[in-house]
Amino acid sequence: MKWSELSIHTTNEAVDAISNILHEAGASGVVIEDSEELIREREDRFGEIYSLNPDDFPVDGVRVKAYLAETSFLLETVEEIKLAINNLQNFNIDIGHNIVTVQEVDEEDWATAWKKYYHPVKISNRFTIVPTWEDYKRVNSDELIIELDPGMAFGTGTHPTTVMCLQALEKTVQPDSKVIDVGTGSGVLSIGAAKLGATSIHALDLDEVAVASAKANIAINHVENLVEVTHGNLLDNVKEQADIVVANILAEIIMTFTDDAFSIVKENGLFITSGIISAKKEDVKNALQKSGFEIEEVMMMEDWVTIISKKPIQ
Repeated sequence: MKWSELSIHTTNEAVDAISNILHEAGASGVVIEDSEELIREREDRFGEIYSLNPDDFPVDGVRVKAYLAETSFLLETVEEIKLAINNLQNFNIDIGHNIVTVQEVDEEDWATAWKKYYHPVKISNRFTIVPTWEDYKRVNSDELIIELDPGMAFGTGTHPTTVMCLQALEKTVQPDSKVIDVGTGSGVLSIGAAKLGATSIHALDLDEVAVASAKANIAINHVENLVEVTHGNLLDNVKEQADIVVANILAEIIMTFTDDAFSIVKENGLFITSGIISAKKEDVKNALQKSGFEIEEVMMMEDWVTIISKKPIQ
């Protein structure tokens, strides 16, 4: 089978939205090549080792690549993707150069070449993200390993927003915590919560592909007895209350359901929100406070923000 590599030259702000558009168009995964990775100063807090090839990155901005099977409808699919990306401007999302290119790739090349980008990464004091094909041995008894198959879509679990959410969960999840994961994607946050001791996790996503991906990754990590994955739009059909609600999605979407989150979070419970570009930080904080939350902590990594807010005792 022949595949087409679709490459979009865009901005960091638009990466999540474009990745979602590509997934909805049938892509089984995306590759993100960010020019800032080459010049970014990194803290070696957890023993990370970085080796980057400049040829793999654009001169500026971000390149998002996806792979689509060549069919008679490919041209129409590409045009629909272009239209959807252009429509992001209606939500005040900067799409940058927005240069879209398509090239043919052999299936054999695609099936294995992308794996060279993905290796075990220690992302916090306790969590290490490990691809399923890597033979990785735990460094110490406290280390928590999350195995992911990025070929199932929804990334590698090492995006700054995911990293900060896992770090926030590491600080806040208590034994017997009840957690709701809104927009679960790969299921990585639900897996992390389960490994930290939460005994009841409800993961939701509007995308059926995400639901299937999350269920598969949750099974790989042997926490399916703790995590329920359902198809749903935000908190629309959620009735149970939770100690922690976590949502790693777009800032614009977070601001639409802060009232619902306030009603679901228990008193003294937490709402962890991420996927927030720094320019939207104050907007999200204002929306959270308007709904009744108190801002507990604001975490920042690169140009991304995670906000931990608390529901006060009434």
